[in-house]
Amino acid sequence: MTLSARVLNIEDKAKFNRFMETHPKGHVLQSWEWGEVKAVTGWKPIRVMVEDEKGSPVAAVSLLKRRLPAGMGAIFYSPRGPVIDAENLAAWDVLTQKVKELAHTNKVVFWKSDPDVDIDTELGTTWQKTLQAYGFKAVDKGEGFEGVQPRYVFRLDIHNDLETLLAACHQKTRYNIRLAAKKGVKIVRNPGREALPIFYKILVETATRDRFLIRPYSYFEGFYDNLKPAGQAELFMAYLDDEPISGTLAFKMGNKAWYIYGASSNKHRNYMPNYLIQWSMIEWAKENNCTMYDFRGVPGDVGKDHPLYGLVKFKRGFGGKYTCFIGEYDLVYRPFMNKIYSIAEPAYQKLVRVLIRYKKKLKGK
Repeated sequence: MTLSARVLNIEDKAKFNRFMETHPKGHVLQSWEWGEVKAVTGWKPIRVMVEDEKGSPVAAVSLLKRRLPAGMGAIFYSPRGPVIDAENLAAWDVLTQKVKELAHTNKVVFWKSDPDVDIDTELGTTWQKTLQAYGFKAVDKGEGFEGVQPRYVFRLDIHNDLETLLAACHQKTRYNIRLAAKKGVKIVRNPGREALPIFYKILVETATRDRFLIRPYSYFEGFYDNLKPAGQAELFMAYLDDEPISGTLAFKMGNKAWYIYGASSNKHRNYMPNYLIQWSMIEWAKENNCTMYDFRGVPGDVGKDHPLYGLVKFKRGFGGKYTCFIGEYDLVYRPFMNKIYSIAEPAYQKLVRVLIRYKKKLKGK
């Protein structure tokens, strides 16, 4: 079989997305639309596809290119990619050669990959061996949320019917789902774009309460305006009477769904809207023929003394499987510049954290 690789253009969008939807490792963060979301935040998407002699795709990747400061060059990042069979070495040969050519043209220092692969599986072992064989090196970013994408998640197999899935939830989780409904919490799926600023307002409230950073509102507009028309995103809002008290954003690609962002008001938290809205997203995923529901990031399998144990307990209560991915791998093209970057980037991140703490301290006065 003769394989070739090419850079795609807008006419290839539907073909690219079909491949992502049908491949077992296809991911919404590798979709054409996700590249458009990132394009307005300083990243340039470059889509590459490997095809056989009949033009049928066998592998693909969405590379996000970002320029580094001070003339250091650029980096490639493929979030949850590349999408390829780990054992198809012929496809790997063609794909890595094409990316190498693009890296040379764009003065890329390294290509970062963090594929959607469970480390505790035979496939995970195969992926690690293949990446290493092609020159990728594992990058240790520590526990939990330290990487570009969360390394630890809870995933729920939703092949079974809803009654069986509900029965598999923790007893307290089932109780809270029913409690929210009994107390009059109503979940509105697809409340319209006019609800997006309301969701964001609650998200700001959540971030302030729980002390985490969030993207500007324009970023969420990018989610909605790009992924929603493509059927890759949905907004959910929880109301008590007519008051919005909680909201979530979910993504979908093929037979997979992801809980991405959640927000809850400081009011009426004892009405347990987050449990009911999460269950509503699982119902939505089932209706859209999904077989996997991803609760996204947790800070590892932590104990009760961890400050984020409540988050772990909440997600675990729905019966999902604790999943650890193989993590980040870098393929370095320019070793000297990579060494400089490896020193400068942590220093920059440390400076950012110091400035954030300083700003919070000023606000507290």
